[in-house]
Amino acid sequence: MVTYKESGVDINLEEVTISALTSKLRKTLEYRDIITESGHFAGLVRLGDKAIAMSTDGVGSKILVAELMDKYDTVGIDCVAMVVNDLLCVGAEPFAMVDYLAVDKPNPKLAEQIGKGLVEGAIEARVAMIGGETASLPEIVKNFDLAGTGIGIVNLDSIITGEKIREGDVLIGIASNGIHSNGLSLARRVFFDRSDLKVEDPLPGYPEIIVGEELLKPTYIYVKPVMELLNSKIDVHGIAHITGGGFNNLKRLKKDVCYHINNLPQPNPIFQSLYSLGVPIEEMYRVFNMGVGMVVIVPEEDNAATIKIIEKYNQVYQIGKVYSNLKNMIKIKTFQNDFIEI
Repeated sequence: MVTYKESGVDINLEEVTISALTSKLRKTLEYRDIITESGHFAGLVRLGDKAIAMSTDGVGSKILVAELMDKYDTVGIDCVAMVVNDLLCVGAEPFAMVDYLAVDKPNPKLAEQIGKGLVEGAIEARVAMIGGETASLPEIVKNFDLAGTGIGIVNLDSIITGEKIREGDVLIGIASNGIHSNGLSLARRVFFDRSDLKVEDPLPGYPEIIVGEELLKPTYIYVKPVMELLNSKIDVHGIAHITGGGFNNLKRLKKDVCYHINNLPQPNPIFQSLYSLGVPIEEMYRVFNMGVGMVVIVPEEDNAATIKIIEKYNQVYQIGKVYSNLKNMIKIKTFQNDFIEI
């Protein structure tokens, strides 16, 4: 068996590290009217009758797969997706981004490919790339690193924090197209180190799928379906972007509830392959999105109308319900038909 921690990513240690950093930064919040605290998907600052939302993220070790494939024209899409999908979680409409590209040495061809992806992602997300920074850091960076920061805007009475989530609400899962941009350290460890595969090899169990191509699929951008939902009359109670940490991301929303997930779609081939190669079932749901890239939480009476809006853009499923529970736990029926708690 192989776990995320063994592959070099300790989620618990990351949480402690983030807490150590944010505890020092908290004193700066007094300078502005801050609505959300650290730990949510995006920060919110009150500005008159509206709020400005901000989020920042990077592509992570997916870059290493791009290097192995010598293909860099999609990682920009991932950069945009990781940022704008987080902005959506507070009800904000993304409208502008800046990027940060750090390289070991200037490389116009590389920059051109990265720029192609950034443009494609920005068009899909309907955001303006208004600037950025490129830094040459030969003693710090090997090849390159890519990150972005986005801003969005939301009316004060339309902010979504998760506090309205209540027992009986339904969980609506919007499909992912695979691994997206999280859990790549574990996936690379399993495929390339433990199984000695190459990027051009077929995915174990799926001879028609190439490992590198599957890992490099760009993250879905959920702006169009979620913005149509937010602009409807449906009372959205919560939105969670399912990224690193898997379904634990739901815990960023309301505390003291149980998210009972019992109707997930069959996981994408890449997840079934990773499981067959030794990743424990509990670890699969703690690390990966398992076929659901975003979860929307709405009142039960809005279930059908929510699905009707989203299915115009993505595959969508009612995956579970919310129950009262002081432990703030997540109970999941796995694709092996057993239940786990995370």
